[in-house]
Amino acid sequence: MNSSDLAAFIAANGAAAEIIRTADHTPTVEAAAQALGVHVDQIVKSILLLADDSPVLVIANGTARVDLKRVADHLGLPRKRVKMADANAVLNLAGYAVGSMPPFGHKTQLRALIDSRAFEQSEVFAGGGEINAMLRIAPDEILRIVGGEKVEVTQNGS
Repeated sequence: MNSSDLAAFIAANGAAAEIIRTADHTPTVEAAAQALGVHVDQIVKSILLLADDSPVLVIANGTARVDLKRVADHLGLPRKRVKMADANAVLNLAGYAVGSMPPFGHKTQLRALIDSRAFEQSEVFAGGGEINAMLRIAPDEILRIVGGEKVEVTQNGS
C-alpha cells in the first residue's frame, strides 16, 4: 500500500487530513520535523505491537518511548505477552512498511491505543504511506477515525 491508498481512505471516510510530500526521505523524528518546519512534538509514530499475537496499533509522540508494560497493563496481559511486531508482520497486517505507516487505512482492522500526550498538540504529522510523505491531521480526528482508546502508554518523562 502507498500514499494513494491512504488518500483514497481519507476521501472515503471524510477525514480532515492532508498528505504532504517531502523532498527527501525523513527516517527520524528530527528529520521529519525539520523537513516540515514543525516542532518534534508534532511528529507522531504508529507502532504495531502483538499482544498474544493479536495486532495492536500504538500512536504516540515520535520522541516518546512506548512503555510495553503500560500497554500490557491496559490490555490486561502480562508484559511478556506484548511485543513489537517485526517488519514482515507490519507489512502483512497493516500493508505499509515500517517508517511510513499512517495511523489508519490499514489492510487489517487494528485496535488502536493513542497516547494522551499526542493530544497536547492541535495538529500532528504522521506517516503518510511512503518514505517521502507525511499526514497532517488533528489528534482528535485520528481518534474519531480509528475509534481508538486515549490512554497513557509512554514512559513518564519521555
